[in-house]
Amino acid sequence: MRQPWRRRREGGITAANGEKRMTYRNLWECMEDLERTGRLARIDGLEIDPRLELAAVQRRAYRAGSPALLFSRAKGTRFPVLANLFGSRERIRYIFRDGLRALELLLRARADPLAALKKPWDYRSLPLLIRHALPRKVKSGAAIAGRCALSDLPQIVSWPEDGGAYATLPQVYSEHPAKPGFFASNLGMYRIQISGGDYEPDAEAGLHYQIHRGIGPHHMEALLKGADLPVNVFVGGPPALTLAAIMPLPEGVPEVCLAGVLAGRPLSWVMPEAGFSSLPVPAEADFCICGRVLCAGGRTPLKREGPFGDHLGYYSLAHDFPVLRVDAVYHRPNAVWPFTSVGRPPQEDTVFGEFIHELTAPLVPAVFPGVREVRAVDAAGVHPLLLAVGSERYVPFAAGAHPARSGQKFRRENAERVPQELLTCALSLLGSTQTSLSKYLLIAAREDDPALSVRDVPAFLAHMLKRADFSRDLHFITRTTMDTLDYSGISLNQGSKLVWAAAGEEKRLLAGEFPPDFSLPRPFSGARLFAPGIAVCKGPEHKLPRETQDPLMEVLAGHPGICRENADQGPQPQIALLVVANDPEFVCRDLDNFLWTAFTRSDPAADIYGAGAFTRCRHWGCAAPLIIDARAKPFHAPVLEEDPEVQRRIDDWGAPGGPLHGLV
Repeated sequence: MRQPWRRRREGGITAANGEKRMTYRNLWECMEDLERTGRLARIDGLEIDPRLELAAVQRRAYRAGSPALLFSRAKGTRFPVLANLFGSRERIRYIFRDGLRALELLLRARADPLAALKKPWDYRSLPLLIRHALPRKVKSGAAIAGRCALSDLPQIVSWPEDGGAYATLPQVYSEHPAKPGFFASNLGMYRIQISGGDYEPDAEAGLHYQIHRGIGPHHMEALLKGADLPVNVFVGGPPALTLAAIMPLPEGVPEVCLAGVLAGRPLSWVMPEAGFSSLPVPAEADFCICGRVLCAGGRTPLKREGPFGDHLGYYSLAHDFPVLRVDAVYHRPNAVWPFTSVGRPPQEDTVFGEFIHELTAPLVPAVFPGVREVRAVDAAGVHPLLLAVGSERYVPFAAGAHPARSGQKFRRENAERVPQELLTCALSLLGSTQTSLSKYLLIAAREDDPALSVRDVPAFLAHMLKRADFSRDLHFITRTTMDTLDYSGISLNQGSKLVWAAAGEEKRLLAGEFPPDFSLPRPFSGARLFAPGIAVCKGPEHKLPRETQDPLMEVLAGHPGICRENADQGPQPQIALLVVANDPEFVCRDLDNFLWTAFTRSDPAADIYGAGAFTRCRHWGCAAPLIIDARAKPFHAPVLEEDPEVQRRIDDWGAPGGPLHGLV
């Protein structure tokens, strides 16, 4: 795979122990190393179609645990295509094995600033890392050696109803118009539609950036100035740039500096030809789309972008987004186009999410005081469900404020612990960073169970259900911002949130089987027990418009056969959570199906009901069970479905003797 245009790297960076550290200047060096170690397979004998076939193969390869796949022959393009590069945590850790040491050192220093003073020898390499973080400009670079058109790029269409071809691993670079330069720059991964729809071929692309993205302030400043916003879109290049583009960094911390730390060297940047862009390009990038978002007169032209099969497992529909006016498309010699395909989790981006969570976990207490642990649940689409473990220390002197001791469960004569600090922690989580997009936030007190972890979702749900006082512990935020990809709310980017905080002793036993007197009113049926205390039943087809609660759900909530709570008899095993769905058998098949259905198909304010519900002083509460209406609604986006003919072809390729045997 060695290319004639590549100059072999001499030496490398020497670690403190004297060993040579492996870092990659560009994507080819990374692929060459992966192939040498059996982590990449080249597919030369198969001409594959970028429309549906490539993405479907990538998804199958991820599920099969296959190596990265380099396709040398893709229809309609001269450029090779790289799939599944980041398809396993082991491969990601291998690719960034040396840069991670540096990043973890920085994160430890950020989490505990005094550590460097206490143990300076452990942090002796920090000055070198800071030097690596500083980008440097060079006079020439391989990234701008060649030119092509948008239509020459691999036109990858991932799902049958996608509106066109997309760049799915783009690194979108912009600079603040009032403070140009690297140190006020933003590098984010926002999908780019390169063909289809109403876009002018080879001249326009769709720039889909969602709320709470770093490019937003740059765009706003450009609109205020009435000057176009230059934007460069990089594809490929040093793997460190790809990882940096998706890291959840605080505003004002440039991702390009983090990329230098991960790469183990300052990244080189080169200026393209005069007139095509005023922004620099990574000298080792594989591709760069140079363009502008028009802002003359304080307005930006918009066009319909999408649909696109997205990571919640549904299509994100066509909506108006900014147009990127393309001035030039550059590529390096022998450039390779890396891509991914998203869909219902888990997918390749799941690995990135878990990896980032692992890296940033030590920072959580520093960024969110009082919060010990958080997890955005990938199986539920990431933003729909956030689990957190916080602290409950506000009034440790109060009666009942201490954790329940052995033998004190259900002793109601003890004063009850009430969530207080947990609510402060929850508001902090919903007030900054990507956690602010969470729809359901479930937060528990560490003091109740020091062993509780957000990594064990069933145990966490059981912990919450045992302790919840549904008359007190549910806190709704209505008509607020939400994830752009979530269609359960009242409109694009608008919906509600629920903070569910639970603290104190266990209040109920979770039924391991249906109570003898459990029953459902018509037209509800097919109740199944998913887990202790959690039931799923079938509801009638939902036909109501947005912002409408279903009177039939009120009938269900008021039915005496679902509620079993009698204080005079003491704690009784009961159903604490009832989920209404279209297909209970599917929902109960496994945990992923349950989480995906319950939390992607419901809006808290519209779709939560409960036995004995009441509203008092604007506070809504109920008795058990809490009821979630997780039926598909007529205004929800369509579910992603594979093309059967494409799947049959992949089955043939994966059969013994086929070009993808053992890979899909």
